[in-house]
Amino acid sequence: MAETTGTGTEVAAPAGGGGGRALMAQGAAQARDMAGRAGGHIAASRDIMLAVGVVILVAVLILPMPKWLLDASLSVSITFSVLILMTSLLIPKPVEFSSFPTILLLATLLRLALNLASTRLILQDGHTGTAAAGDVIQAFGNFVMGGDFIIGVIVFVILVVVNFVVITKGAGRIAEVSARFTLDAMPGKQMAIDADLSSGLIDEAEAKRRRKELEEESTFFGAMDGASKFVRGDAIAGVVITLINVIGGLLIGTLRHNLPIEQAANFYTVLTVGDGLVTQIPAIIVSIAAGILVSKSAAVGSADKAMFGQLGGYPKGLGITAMMAAGLAAFAPGLPFLPFAAIAIGLGLGAYFLGKRAKREDAARPAKGPDGKPMPAAPGAPAGEEPIAQTLQIDNIRLELGYGLLALINNSRGQRLTDQIKALRRQLAGEMGFVMPAVRIQDNLQLPANTYVIRLKEIDAGRGDLRPNMLLVMDPRGEEIGIAGEKTTEPTFGLPAVWIDENLREEALFRGYTVVDPPTVITTHLTEVVKDNMSELLTFAETQKLLDELDKEQQKLVADVIPGQISMGGLQRVLQNLLAERVSIRDLPAILEGVSEACGYTRNVMMITEHVRARLARQISSGHTGEQAYIPLITLSPQWEQTFHESLVGEGDDRQLSMPPSRLQEFINAVRETFDRHAMLGETPVLLTSPGIRPYVRSIIERFRPQTPVLSQNEIHPKAKIKTLGQV
Repeated sequence: MAETTGTGTEVAAPAGGGGGRALMAQGAAQARDMAGRAGGHIAASRDIMLAVGVVILVAVLILPMPKWLLDASLSVSITFSVLILMTSLLIPKPVEFSSFPTILLLATLLRLALNLASTRLILQDGHTGTAAAGDVIQAFGNFVMGGDFIIGVIVFVILVVVNFVVITKGAGRIAEVSARFTLDAMPGKQMAIDADLSSGLIDEAEAKRRRKELEEESTFFGAMDGASKFVRGDAIAGVVITLINVIGGLLIGTLRHNLPIEQAANFYTVLTVGDGLVTQIPAIIVSIAAGILVSKSAAVGSADKAMFGQLGGYPKGLGITAMMAAGLAAFAPGLPFLPFAAIAIGLGLGAYFLGKRAKREDAARPAKGPDGKPMPAAPGAPAGEEPIAQTLQIDNIRLELGYGLLALINNSRGQRLTDQIKALRRQLAGEMGFVMPAVRIQDNLQLPANTYVIRLKEIDAGRGDLRPNMLLVMDPRGEEIGIAGEKTTEPTFGLPAVWIDENLREEALFRGYTVVDPPTVITTHLTEVVKDNMSELLTFAETQKLLDELDKEQQKLVADVIPGQISMGGLQRVLQNLLAERVSIRDLPAILEGVSEACGYTRNVMMITEHVRARLARQISSGHTGEQAYIPLITLSPQWEQTFHESLVGEGDDRQLSMPPSRLQEFINAVRETFDRHAMLGETPVLLTSPGIRPYVRSIIERFRPQTPVLSQNEIHPKAKIKTLGQV
């Protein structure tokens, strides 16, 4: 015996009850699979369903509608308006209901279409009785009117006034003001986000999220300002349609169908009032939803939490209100006793229990001193401790300011320090391909008032003293500065400088001096500290992030190289070696290609780095080409080349430099003398060596002249112009 599944495959069924259970399980699985496919088809066709629904609404404006379909559509309209109201009440933030303006337009279009369809039935068949436009309209008309059409007209007019004058007008005004204030506050909020990002309070992802939320907020309130006009127009259209139904119905009933005036008034008034109520009640509900949505713009959480949490947050207010209600119940003549007494008891109990809860919360809070700050816990009292993991966290870059320098963060006269740090991050990313970690800026009362400290991973990396309201002047020619001021030393490069008053800026510039303000001094110092330590700041996570942000076309290259040819840690070491000598890693695809080539013959990170440097010859040569369009070179003499080659011991990855200390000191003296001589002539030459010994020569040079670049012959691009200035 065999059963055929939905795919056409035969599956043998075992004998006995087990086979039945297996077939039932198989059928259930098929049912779940069919349901999943059906759900996917429904989700995929939502756009088609919405488009068809809008087309149907437009068609209703033209085509007649039978009574049974009108009853069903009016039921949908009422239910839809209640759903909108409940969503507005329960949604935590108004921005999360960003589709409300579109929904409001569709709900308004639905009510107008049904209004037109019911008007057609009322004017066409109203002479036949109050059931001419369906059961829903007849039920609303008879229930509200109670047998008297004058009462029905009055109730309808009151509902229209409430909707048009009170709810719609107030909600529209709130939406208009909210949109204006939101748009006016956008620049300030964006600047606050940028300042938090520059100071390290938030990361890039959080900044993007906040910017997106700010954009959604401005778009939402701007759309709500326009959407409020839909509600206003809907209310006006309801009044006009009602007048047309009453006047047109009386004329048609009496003149065309020869009905008595009383009978015609009864028929058409019941139909018109019922139609108006069926339309106005959903309109009022939607208007209330719009009012709730725009009026809770500053509150977070559902409407019940916002309202009851704030109304019940003051037990004294509840107690005074309870006393007033009790006084009215006991002493006001003619007022009923029970309602006011019940209100007084309920408010009194609420004030009592809320007051006890507030006392418990106050007792749980730490005591505060006269300055508003929490007082330290008493000796022996258990104090709440922060998590130990938070203590272990280290800031990659931290800038600590004395209290006299805090004004630099929000300097209104010049460029703010946070803006300069933000520009520095972009500059380093563009020049070096290195994304500088966020800089945390904080005050340190233990520092002197005008002192700043730059810390890398909690270790001091630089410090300096500033004069906040003065300018720092330096002479690029190295001569003595001839302007009166406070002599000092520039903190970044140790050059002689003078602090001068701001009113002497023009005179200093006229004499050709370099003039910088205090924020620029800090930014320059921070720039050099970061450039000197880029290799240390490039972490494993940052390396992974650089690879993840490569273009989609380069991801295949990444997949081929890592981890098949080199590990992520190995690539990190290669990039760190490049950054240590200030070689830009922005051309990451070329670096990956060079790594892939080098891994074919070696796994030594140093040798891989040397091969990558050769691949970046054009970039390296361009970086060292001066204003005269050539690379100034100082070559290593053949004697020193041979000395270095002979001093290399070991094979492969164990190869290292072993040079006698006396010979090493001789080399250092020769390099220092040669480069100092050319520095006096205004030249900043490059030391050129053979490829095999370049990394070993660099390891010596970086200890006493870290800014001196050491290039191999493979790193000089064939089209680069060179000029040999001398020889070591």
